Amino acid sequence: MKKLAVVYHSGYGHTQTLAQSIAKGASIEGLEVNLVNVEELEDINHLDDFDAMVFGSSTYMGAVSGQFKMFMDKSSGAFFNRNWQNKIAAGFTNSGSLSGDKFNTLMQLTAFAAQHGMIWIGQNEMNESAFEGMTSGDATAVNRMGSTLGLMAQSDQADASITPPAGDHKTAELFGARIAQATLRWN
Repeated sequence: MKKLAVVYHSGYGHTQTLAQSIAKGASIEGLEVNLVNVEELEDINHLDDFDAMVFGSSTYMGAVSGQFKMFMDKSSGAFFNRNWQNKIAAGFTNSGSLSGDKFNTLMQLTAFAAQHGMIWIGQNEMNESAFEGMTSGDATAVNRMGSTLGLMAQSDQADASITPPAGDHKTAELFGARIAQATLRWN
């Protein structure tokens, strides 16, 4: 069975709930999925055993969180040994504002994966609100922010059980399924 690690940092729980939705979508496609919180990761070499990795971080000040950046820096041994080359990679982020410079965070995750020689998978779903007569950015719409590089979500409530909204979670499930399909095809 192919294995996917959803490697994330979540400051307030919102990004963790997205990681869970991505895992749900990938599991439906038949992948074994492990959620890996970077703050609890004791041995980075544990990730060498996975066929694919999805990297997720909240966007803080236009970039990944400090905790996720520390994980990135700790991966230098895997980088030098090319342990992750040709593995599938993807990324996701969440912030409190609709933009919040999330694109920059996804670019940072993409460059990180490219440095490791990984194969990047982008977001495939169209912005549903643009085609279904919804208000632009409707919280129930799939890919309401129209991202293609990776998954973007937005949380405007302190309570992670309320936001990100349903459309963002549906997008995360579809993204997880796409990553799983790519992993099965590539491997």
